[in-house]
Amino acid sequence: MTTSARKSLFDDLPDQNTQENYSAKDIEVLEGLEPVRMRPGMYIGGTDANAMHHLFSEVLDNCMDEVVAGHADRIEVSFEKDNWLKVTDNGRGIPIDNHPKYKDKSALEVIMTTLHAGGKFNSDVYQTSGGLHGVGVSVVNALSTRLEVEVARNRQLYGQNFAQGIATSKLLKMGATANRRGTSIRFQPDPEIFGSKLKFSAKRLMKMARSKAYLHRGVEIRWKCDPDICQGTDVPAEAQFHFPDGLLDFLKERLGTKTIITENIFSGLVEKKEKHGTVEWALAWTPQGFGEADGFVNSYCNTVPTREGGTHVAGLRAALTKGLRAYAEISGHGKKAPLITADDVMATAGAMVSVFISEPEFQGQTKEKLASAVAAKAVENAMRDQFDHWLAAAPLQSAKLVEWVISRAEDRLKRRKQKEVSRKSATRKLRLPGKLADCSNNSNEGTEIFLVEGDSAGGSAKQGRDRHTQAILPLKGKILNVASATKDKILANAEIKDLMQALGVGIGSTFNVDDLRYERVIIMTDADVDGDHIAALLMTFFYKCTPGLLESGRLYLALPPLYRLVQKGKSAYARNDAHRQELLDGPFSGSGKVEISRFKGLGEMMPAQLKETTMNPKTRTLARVTIDPDNLPTTEALVETLMGKKPELRFAFIQEHAAEITDLDL
Repeated sequence: MTTSARKSLFDDLPDQNTQENYSAKDIEVLEGLEPVRMRPGMYIGGTDANAMHHLFSEVLDNCMDEVVAGHADRIEVSFEKDNWLKVTDNGRGIPIDNHPKYKDKSALEVIMTTLHAGGKFNSDVYQTSGGLHGVGVSVVNALSTRLEVEVARNRQLYGQNFAQGIATSKLLKMGATANRRGTSIRFQPDPEIFGSKLKFSAKRLMKMARSKAYLHRGVEIRWKCDPDICQGTDVPAEAQFHFPDGLLDFLKERLGTKTIITENIFSGLVEKKEKHGTVEWALAWTPQGFGEADGFVNSYCNTVPTREGGTHVAGLRAALTKGLRAYAEISGHGKKAPLITADDVMATAGAMVSVFISEPEFQGQTKEKLASAVAAKAVENAMRDQFDHWLAAAPLQSAKLVEWVISRAEDRLKRRKQKEVSRKSATRKLRLPGKLADCSNNSNEGTEIFLVEGDSAGGSAKQGRDRHTQAILPLKGKILNVASATKDKILANAEIKDLMQALGVGIGSTFNVDDLRYERVIIMTDADVDGDHIAALLMTFFYKCTPGLLESGRLYLALPPLYRLVQKGKSAYARNDAHRQELLDGPFSGSGKVEISRFKGLGEMMPAQLKETTMNPKTRTLARVTIDPDNLPTTEALVETLMGKKPELRFAFIQEHAAEITDLDL
């Protein structure tokens, strides 16, 4: 390359004056707990109800760590008025002596106000724990309007108060206490972070506390709720949770009155204290399942719920699959044993697994998934021998289980063949230019069909989709309102015919979720009133004609944005007016003009924008449409009122609820 050519590479660089506009003064340094308040989603996953309840998890997990370490056996949870929550344990108590690095601060204040400070880094203090990064309780402090800590150590009671992560008092010596030990944390989530309307759910808090009691057989958790809060609900004002059989008790409660395929529940506990690798499990298989497509697995690591599973769940699946294959081979099913997969084994199974390991690795601060490779081997080794013995000890029940799992495998293979045929036949039948743009995957696993409003939006969706897994079916405007139409009119409707032909399922009694050609059905309409109306008509159709689609959790709503905000090179999308205002008051509240563009519809969005915001599984948000089985009469009445044949019911509903409307976007 010549010298002149090299110079040409720099022709478009900014001049000196432009560079001087970006200097050291533009570098912002966040101190203390400021990063938590500015970006709470990085630490607790967001600012919604799940995130608020995660604050309780962080405090409760610290108490459970004291229990697991053998220093506590009782936890008290008290839900008070004005969204105050108090959690107390009878453990060692947070140290109150001055920290050697911060000599003017107590260890308690350092822990409460400093990220990555705590005893979980030292294996001599906690051999196994749910908190590993030293950020949990300090994050709770940062996101609370007020937080009060009391520590009872060495027959003395100490206390200190905080507000939004900052100490508002010194550590105070509050007097002698003869019969008390441990830590008490009382806090109130900050409305500036979570909004003034969002409150703790008493039912959810109690359920979380009760779940913890199942995970350690030696702990007693005492629940208290202000009578004014729990009055008129099924939440008791006081309760005590203690379960000596651990996960076995947990699973029995979940099973309720369901029958199981085997005579006994397969459960066990293997403790290897010298390696800190305790594994506990409980499993049962039911003919009717648990109302979920593939049964369920509730998994935990060091008492922390891992909702997305992880390596310990992989170990459980491996132990069960290998064990059943081996038993099938020696019990006369040698030819069919290789057909068995982990999914066949876990179909209609209810499983609980809990592990205690040193220094576990989680994905993310919210610990949704366990990533420790050692956990998979620990669970498989702990369960495999005991599963083999359990099968051998009861040949009759084991034979029933093997036959059940093999029948699941045969059904799976049969459905796969049928779906491959039905996908090809449905595509041939449609033959409609611009209608179904099918995906290339012949199996329904991992596939989804988008029901899109209009050909224009369909065109953008086709360009932004993943052709291997995503199919597009454009619909012409508003479909028939089936809640006010006759059966003959529904069956004669061309749009509904095309829709059902693409999905590969029938209507009413002929509907079979196993015939569905896609794993997910996604309604994707414009983020405006007309789009909401079309989505409501489609949901009404599926509710009335194919309720099994909702019951199986296969129906979703896409959430496309309505606005795009741009300011000084940064951009963001807003779902609606409220979200737009939230962005304007938050990350776009700084100096500089904010350019706001409003999408007239999905067809107005560039394919890349539609893909990024609404279609890409890695970046999109979906809302699952379900039916509450405990509230069917109310649901049916609401659908009939809003979508049925009697306009006077809708008029009365509007009159009754008109006063609740606070922001009407015209």
